[in-house]
Amino acid sequence: MKIVVCVKQVPDTKGGVKFNPDGTLDRGALLTIMNPDDKAGLEAALRLKEEHGAEVTVVTMGLPKADEVLREAMAMGADKGILVTDRVLGGADTWATSTTLAGAIRNLDYDLIITGRQAIDGDTAQVGPQISEHLDIPVISYAEDIKIEGDSVIVQRQYEDRYHVLKAKMPCLVTALAELNEPRYMTPGGIFDAYDAEVTVWGRKDLKDVDDSNIGLAGSPTKIAKASDKVRKGAGEKVTLDPEEAVDYIMDKLAEKHVI
Repeated sequence: MKIVVCVKQVPDTKGGVKFNPDGTLDRGALLTIMNPDDKAGLEAALRLKEEHGAEVTVVTMGLPKADEVLREAMAMGADKGILVTDRVLGGADTWATSTTLAGAIRNLDYDLIITGRQAIDGDTAQVGPQISEHLDIPVISYAEDIKIEGDSVIVQRQYEDRYHVLKAKMPCLVTALAELNEPRYMTPGGIFDAYDAEVTVWGRKDLKDVDDSNIGLAGSPTKIAKASDKVRKGAGEKVTLDPEEAVDYIMDKLAEKHVI
């Protein structure tokens, strides 16, 4: 059994953000981590590896420094890491990103693809399902439990105040919630092995069945009108009133803003 896990190196929100003049994130200037939903997907793949003897290949698209999350994944137990990086791929929106990742995955043998539900820098939850569309395979999103039965995957899927249990024949793509599990820590031995291991690096020329019009900033239909970091809020209106006056004041304000 072969499992491909897509992970993303995302900004560590504790470190603040910086933007390029075109409105895209300046990823080279940010503190980074592995996206939490993706890490849960990786842990799910590693558990399936232990149970079924699967081979786990981790794929990421990003700057050369995204090599770090691949080595973290291998230190956790993944077998291979593939970095897709090229200047022409920069500034990609979800469509261009999913097109690129699908082009890379077409070079691989796979039974199951696992992605995170969404990335904390974009929060779109679009890339995983888009990859499945590009590859013409079924998708099950919002997974909170994943099992393998023969040639099928069985997923318990979060759905509002209950859950669905869905079964699909592989190959299939599943998007994982951070709540799916508690990812393991890297082991000391795993860290040494991961940093000695070779990460495969692919560029534009290695993408299969991908048109230039669908990659990078130029191939992204999403256009950013304006982007900025956190905007400071004003101090607001301050008043000093006795309790009865305060109640009347608050009620008047709620009525004024059509809250009540």
